[in-house]
Amino acid sequence: MLVATDAAGEGVNLQNASLMVNYDLPWNPNRLEQRFGRIHRIGQTEVCHLWNLIAKETREGDVFQKLFDKLEVEKKALGGKVFDILGEAFENRSLKDLLIEAIRYGDSPEVQARLNRVIDGALDADHLKEILRRNALVEQHMSLEDLYAVKEEMEKAEARKLQPYFIRAFFTEAFQNLGGEMRPREAGRFEVRHVPAVIRERDRVVGESRTPVLKKYERICFEKEKVRIHGKPMADLIHPGHPLMHTTTDLILSAHRSKLKQGAVLVDPNDDGTEPRILFMVDHSVREGDGNQSRVASRRLQFVEIDIQGNAFHAGWAPHLDLLPIDDYDRKLIQDILDAPWISNDLEALALNHATQHLVPEHYQEVKIRRECQADKVLAAVNERLVKEISYWSDRYIKLSDDVAAGKQPRMQPEMARRRVDELTERLAQRKRELETMKNVVSSTPVVIGGALVIPQGMLAQRKGETAFCADAEARSRIEMVAMNAVMDVERSFGYEVKDVSAEKCGWDITARPQANPDGSIKPDRHIEIKGRAKGQSTITVSRNEIIYALNQADKFLLAIVIVDGDSHEGPYYIRNPFNSEPDFGVASINYDLGDLLSKAKSPEEMR
Repeated sequence: MLVATDAAGEGVNLQNASLMVNYDLPWNPNRLEQRFGRIHRIGQTEVCHLWNLIAKETREGDVFQKLFDKLEVEKKALGGKVFDILGEAFENRSLKDLLIEAIRYGDSPEVQARLNRVIDGALDADHLKEILRRNALVEQHMSLEDLYAVKEEMEKAEARKLQPYFIRAFFTEAFQNLGGEMRPREAGRFEVRHVPAVIRERDRVVGESRTPVLKKYERICFEKEKVRIHGKPMADLIHPGHPLMHTTTDLILSAHRSKLKQGAVLVDPNDDGTEPRILFMVDHSVREGDGNQSRVASRRLQFVEIDIQGNAFHAGWAPHLDLLPIDDYDRKLIQDILDAPWISNDLEALALNHATQHLVPEHYQEVKIRRECQADKVLAAVNERLVKEISYWSDRYIKLSDDVAAGKQPRMQPEMARRRVDELTERLAQRKRELETMKNVVSSTPVVIGGALVIPQGMLAQRKGETAFCADAEARSRIEMVAMNAVMDVERSFGYEVKDVSAEKCGWDITARPQANPDGSIKPDRHIEIKGRAKGQSTITVSRNEIIYALNQADKFLLAIVIVDGDSHEGPYYIRNPFNSEPDFGVASINYDLGDLLSKAKSPEEMR
């Protein structure tokens, strides 16, 4: 228990506590906010509770009681954010003036009514919402549709990051390739007893400005929730910017970068089509700053496909991970494609042109708008704070100078106040320069760093004379369509807004969006991967990408299975968390037993 005067209300960190009692209430609401902020801050792991003690049957207590009753009502309407803006609510009349008036004239009914009107006006919901809007990180008010759109883009961006399972699969294979070894510790955590010298030596050359690679790591992990486990030491989170991951990636790229430009012939086992295509990997960066001081603000790896007619289109976020290397026998079957004239065309230029017209502007605008909004908001806050402080010290300088001129000996010399004004003025100018630099983003030229000829499985089957496979392709397409319609009909029957995102290749087939709760809060979207199977089939083939996207999306992901029999169907059957672990690095797809999956399935109504 800590007992303190008002000195503990500002400038101290008390997040180890979660309960606060205000015995003597300050007449300035800002002080209430500052006091509560000592415990309700970053690092707090508990729900914080605040008790404000007031003296009953006193005029001061009556005003506070009215204030807190009104606060309780508005807190429910505004999601508990009232204390964040309490100090700004009394803009025209301070709480101190109200309390003094209550103490002096509180017996008068007219005064009591006027005080109640002032409190009701200061804590009016619309007034508080306007203050919240003014203090928001973005200027524009977001409608529910805008909020859903941002949420959808965030979820797609989450999928694009390929964390954590793609990262773990790559790092495990690359680290072993370089002579490293990971041993399991707690669930989801690993130990690296020795980092190979080749990695540490490479880090010494390229990693001078970063934290160095260590000789060993007691614990590493790939999921944020595994960093801290109760009773165990913290683990290093391995991500693309971690020194060990960064250096390992750099070594692998140095050894194999030429193979990316050389290209490859790959097979798409999930494509029943009969036309080949070229897949290009495009690297694009948006930089901030000028000249030698510029640095990468955002870097994105994107994929462009070119079909046999020369049409270019976005290929998704990681299409290469579902492809397999072609074997020697199959390669002989497509020799005419390797010799075809269209392959020798300048397809790289087509890919760059598509990226320049579509992918690059989208990436650039996304970064530019985000950074400009952030910089403008920070600049306004910095300007307000520093200008106020500069004005304060300027006044101090004038007053101290007048005191010295009058023959007084102030405790602070005027020169010290003037220096403070100069320091703050220069700091303001420096912050303005930094924020202008932050807004100055430039799009780099996109670069093709790799390419591959992609052969559909349907083409190979056709050339091998597998007529059954070719006949089944049309049937499979119809089955998938029946399954898609069945799941979309069920989701719409729940009142959900359903969107087909299969063409966007974001890792699932449809997004089902529940309606908002009555209080305005948003329920999470449902990301549904749909598998249709003909009645009598016993297996379901799931690609590596689909498995890892499911693991990344966790509870938001659902696998829907529909059994199709002619024009009728059974299901759909929903499975949450259908996969337990990611496949090995070289595995492109896995066949799952249909009966085993259905044993874990539930009806759509149970999964609402």
